[in-house]
Amino acid sequence: GHRRKNWKVRKFVLREDPAYLHYYDPAGGEDPLGAIRLRGCVVTAVEDMPDSKKYDIDNNLFEVITANEIHYYLQAASSAERTEWIKAIQTVARTGK
Repeated sequence: GHRRKNWKVRKFVLREDPAYLHYYDPAGGEDPLGAIRLRGCVVTAVEDMPDSKKYDIDNNLFEVITANEIHYYLQAASSAERTEWIKAIQTVARTGK
């Protein structure tokens, strides 16, 4: 969020029942700012994104496309963390309720 004006730092909580990825303000607050429904979603690594060089974005991006075809671009802290998130979200998308 500090590098690109419309990017925000968020805390994410992955839930299996129901299959959602809830996001929160990292400064606090118990109520989620929003949620991404994961049932039937597709998640993939993003190797190159338009304007990534312009905004100095690291290449730890991944995309979640919901069943309603809403696209969410997320950035992990490292490539290993990105891989963990992708695997976890794929599992919940398949097995979650």
